[in-house]
Amino acid sequence: MIKIMKYGEVADQDIFARAVPEIDVSAVVADIIATVRAQGDSALLAYNEKFEKAKLSTLQVTREELDAALDAVDPEFLAVLERAAENIRAFHARQLREGFRMEDKGTVLGQKVIPIEKVGLCVPGGVTPLSSTVLMDAIPAKIAGCSELVMVTPPRADGTIDASILAAAKVAGVDKIFKIGGAQAVAALAYGTESVPKVDKIVGPGGSFVAEAKKQVFGQVSIDMIAGPSEILVVADGANDPRHVAADMLSQAEHDRMAAAVLVTDSQTLAEQVQQEIERQLPLLAREAIARVSVDNNGKIIVTDDLHTALDVANAIAPEHLELCVEDPFAWLEQVKHAGSVFLGRSCPEALGDYFAGANHTLPTSGTARFSSPLSVDDFVKKTQYIYYSDEALAGVADQVARFAMTEGLTGHARSVTVRGEE
Repeated sequence: MIKIMKYGEVADQDIFARAVPEIDVSAVVADIIATVRAQGDSALLAYNEKFEKAKLSTLQVTREELDAALDAVDPEFLAVLERAAENIRAFHARQLREGFRMEDKGTVLGQKVIPIEKVGLCVPGGVTPLSSTVLMDAIPAKIAGCSELVMVTPPRADGTIDASILAAAKVAGVDKIFKIGGAQAVAALAYGTESVPKVDKIVGPGGSFVAEAKKQVFGQVSIDMIAGPSEILVVADGANDPRHVAADMLSQAEHDRMAAAVLVTDSQTLAEQVQQEIERQLPLLAREAIARVSVDNNGKIIVTDDLHTALDVANAIAPEHLELCVEDPFAWLEQVKHAGSVFLGRSCPEALGDYFAGANHTLPTSGTARFSSPLSVDDFVKKTQYIYYSDEALAGVADQVARFAMTEGLTGHARSVTVRGEE
């Protein structure tokens, strides 16, 4: 059963504790990356057979497979995909930024915003194929202007990819799709193989092997973030329906056993009601066993004296998803300093953000919302700056630049400026 804690009466380490992975996979991942670098496609095919039980002769999804998936997917679901994609495009299109140019007395300074050329997208498969991740990660890249978007996702044992994932890839405009997953897929994207093109940036979630692989290839390529377990924190006053709060918490607990669902409330009565409601609703979940471990090990209900303190606790935790289930949530929004995505009011469950509303669902986890942001168009562009000085403009500042360089003991820097003024 989920624990109830009174803030101020239990140790801070219990209030703010997060689940920590128990297994170090760094050595295994390093070996996988080295093998893919050395053996290319043959290693990827062997890993598919070993990990996915899929014996394949080729890795890339064909046009025929993509067309067959579109025919196979439920038309109503396809319509939902397309509507969700419209919402995501509308939101992310507003994130586009332009460069700038400054001119003054013979000088020009500016900044260009340039799309990253090649992006790799990791999409989990398995028992919960995340077609929503395809939309959330691919659409901002396309809006940014990336020229090639390469998706990797693990095949099923029969060598196929879930039709919903392929349909989402078609809707989002993915250019190439490969049947690979795990650390080996990250290695293939980072270094390239005979079939898989080398990319400039890798985005997308995954388990511990994918997270560790992204960490190890960072520097060879850019990455979006090191994603930890999913988490939700609900700040709720006593006027909430405990059924709704419990359902929202369980929506994240069902992700995996390491996920965390937290309620912070100023109402002891609501705390106890939600505790009981979670127990009532757990058996209704298809993934009850997973959610049970998550709730019992990582879930908690924190009771505070008032909502101001509740928001202070939420900011200290810096959750991936923050629900403000309070009266007039916009009045409390200003107090939010650290959260990946904020859901305002009693009629805004976190699942809206996962699938449909349009804001991104790839969010900072494990407290990293203190210093990082949701995935956005900004993640798929880079900036290049430029400088121009005329002869006269350089002459006017040469002594100042040289003095600065000499102060640092860099005489070559100084001379590169002053030599241009010598007879």
